[in-house]
Amino acid sequence: MTTSRKLAKSDFEQLSEFRYQMRRFERFSERAVQEEGVTPLQYLLLLHIKGYPGRAWATVGELAERLQSHHHGVVALVTRCEVLELVRRAPSPDDRRQVQVHLEARGDQLLARLAALHRAELKSLEGAFHVPRIDL
Repeated sequence: MTTSRKLAKSDFEQLSEFRYQMRRFERFSERAVQEEGVTPLQYLLLLHIKGYPGRAWATVGELAERLQSHHHGVVALVTRCEVLELVRRAPSPDDRRQVQVHLEARGDQLLARLAALHRAELKSLEGAFHVPRIDL
């Protein structure tokens, strides 16, 4: 990976500020979910199920992609969330090799509370994530 121009001090300042604001948001998120008794990955799993485009469930493979994780790791995460009664698995009626992951009422309620907190925090950071045009 190469760039066509040397980075200026302002480029490093912009990258630093962006990463700082991202980390601030991540830290906020970590604290918020832990106060609700779940891990950041469990929250993200719930979010990606509810937020999956076009339907109210997602497959383990789709969740692995969204989480940028390995399939077997997501299987273990789903299992932990099942124990907490946040999600349930269901075999796909179209393809028995696939497993659908659905939110349970408890997971939906938890997600609603956490998503509202995250939305408010994002609103407070409005403008902090502005990414200027990058000339290459």
